[in-house]
Amino acid sequence: MTETTLVTAETRAARYEDVLRRIDALLEGEDDWIAAMATVACELHGAFNYFHWTGFYRAVSEDLLVIGPYQGGHGCLRIAFDRGVCGAAARTRQTQLIPDVEAFPGHIACSSSTRSEIVVPVLTPEGRLLAVLDVDSDDPDAFNETDQHFLEILCRRLGTQFATTQQQ
Repeated sequence: MTETTLVTAETRAARYEDVLRRIDALLEGEDDWIAAMATVACELHGAFNYFHWTGFYRAVSEDLLVIGPYQGGHGCLRIAFDRGVCGAAARTRQTQLIPDVEAFPGHIACSSSTRSEIVVPVLTPEGRLLAVLDVDSDDPDAFNETDQHFLEILCRRLGTQFATTQQQ
């Protein structure tokens, strides 16, 4: 059995609460967006055994994402908004919770081992897209509403804290 089947919703939520507290403490007063993304990717990736690729794709134009800080194997370097799960999250500005990536039309296989994925947009309060947070798992149906809830909280906080960040 995988960690995703063994962890209760309460245990998962408690772990997220702990991770978010650590991230908040680490990012207190931080104004460098790249340093923040690197820190968040590291903290999340180390906290959950079912997070096999954890990182950011930065919005560098109105229709293109470029890889940012991440943990795990190689990621795709560039993703257009009209391709894949990350592109869908960027285009729609909505979280994509994908239990089976093979069933997602246009899925980009950056890693052949990925089975499920969650992608959360990082938006400023005004709605400008800074990046998407992408988490892949080699386990099928690894992510649920608890993951979505806490990752959306995290991404809202990042969008607010780094609202003045220029696209880089």
